[in-house]
Amino acid sequence: MPQPIIEVREVFKSYSPPAGKRFFFRTVKKTAVNALTNINLQIYPGEIFVIVGLSGSGKSTLLRTLNFLIPPGKGEVLFQGQALSALSSAEMIALRRQQIGMVFQSFALFDERTVLDNVAFGLEVAGTGREERHLRAKIMLEKVGLGHVVSHYPHQLSGGMQQRVGLARALVVNPSVLLMDEAFSALDPIIRREMQALLLALQEEHKRTLVFVTHDMEEALRLGTRIAIMEEGKLVQVGSPENIINAPATPYVRHFFSGVDTSRWQLAETYAEVWNTP
Repeated sequence: MPQPIIEVREVFKSYSPPAGKRFFFRTVKKTAVNALTNINLQIYPGEIFVIVGLSGSGKSTLLRTLNFLIPPGKGEVLFQGQALSALSSAEMIALRRQQIGMVFQSFALFDERTVLDNVAFGLEVAGTGREERHLRAKIMLEKVGLGHVVSHYPHQLSGGMQQRVGLARALVVNPSVLLMDEAFSALDPIIRREMQALLLALQEEHKRTLVFVTHDMEEALRLGTRIAIMEEGKLVQVGSPENIINAPATPYVRHFFSGVDTSRWQLAETYAEVWNTP
């Protein structure tokens, strides 16, 4: 077993809402909300690790602790064995720019920049010369199927094309880890399937470590090497799609995937039992 590229150790995170607000003529008391409770996990090089759960389950909070956009209230996150809490501000910025990329649900493109310059932005910030960064950006745009729109501006692109630009921008700096927070959820179903296929094709070529957050069970099963299921800030099961489908740890996990076609991951023994039952 290789060493984990990211390790989360006993991480807790709570949010405290403002106290003293009036609601229906009464004062709301300040009560902490536990977003993450005792999270422990390891993420290994080259895998697609999918975090799935309902809205409010803590999955996006967990993702953001992995690059300290949201520092844990308690516990530790390690990247390649280095505790992130020990990094200086400058080291943390360098880590996010060079080692741990991120793709959000919102495309977050610069309207005044061409597609080419949007993709090359991270390289520009890193000090890469214009000729080299444009060459690398063009190569990456070809890989995501947008080599023909390098001179276009974001407003001239469809939503799916804009998300391809966002993906290319994150990948062109060659990060060791890419965090993706509901990256395809705003797209229509057909474009979403196309983006999933593109991501899998790029992963087959580059073997990066991807951490992908979604609330879509079918998307989790299609993309994930391993899947972590969250419920109310807790990890309730981590395993391969086959493991989760065939051996759900709790009734919640079983119910979570109850409406999804899981036949691809069913064990042959499961079918044999059904076929041979009187």
